[in-house]
Amino acid sequence: MLTHPTIDQLRALKLDGMAQAFVELAAQEEVGNLVHAEWLALLLDRETASRNTKRFQTRLRSARLRHSQAAVEDVDYRTPRRLDKALFQQLATCRWIAEHRNLLVTGPCGVGKSWLSCALAQKACREGYTVHYARVPRLFADLDLAHGDGRFARLFRMLVKVDLLVLDDWGPDRLSASQRRDLMEVVEDRHGRGSTLITSQLPVTTWHEVIGEPTLGDAILDRIVHNAFRLELDGPSMRKLKTTDAADVAAPAVATITANGNSPKGAKK
Repeated sequence: MLTHPTIDQLRALKLDGMAQAFVELAAQEEVGNLVHAEWLALLLDRETASRNTKRFQTRLRSARLRHSQAAVEDVDYRTPRRLDKALFQQLATCRWIAEHRNLLVTGPCGVGKSWLSCALAQKACREGYTVHYARVPRLFADLDLAHGDGRFARLFRMLVKVDLLVLDDWGPDRLSASQRRDLMEVVEDRHGRGSTLITSQLPVTTWHEVIGEPTLGDAILDRIVHNAFRLELDGPSMRKLKTTDAADVAAPAVATITANGNSPKGAKK
């Protein structure tokens, strides 16, 4: 038997998926019925799956998503927040990223803008796209520091080259002159080459005021808004709804105990 030398050679060649599949297949009695071509096909399938998983995990780590466990399959369409199910499922195909279009997600605090955006970004990672997530206030702070310590060119190159740039929590503070210039450079170089996803509590009609300078405002918004899909959410905070639901679930248990004439310990009558 050349089992151990074969496994060692596969691992030396960094074919870890094939090595693991070889071990598993060798332990199964029914594999004796497989011909050599079928064995090889199974090993290759496992190696392909293993490499795809590793690439996805690398892209997901690089994306630095705020909600790394968010997934489009887990989206709650029942909560009343005006989420267009048909449009969201269309966005989940990632075709808009392939077409270098943008997405604007607006709505009040707590309706799930960041979570939905991270779910779409995670799906983009699965589909092979590179992603970078950043909260807008922190990104501008990083850009300001990068101007002074020599990192600006590298940071700017990364922001421009990723397939999907997620800018979370846009506004409400008005941009400074340097922030306007940096944003203009980023959206100009990304225009027609990559997709940008922006979330904000502010409606798009007020974004011009956030930028603060009419000429640059027109130029920036023209490159962001004109080819963008929009998810305009509205409704109560998801956090408050979850708190209320949890309280409703706990209430019947207390009511059952008191109905039997036995108050729970520590309960006030």
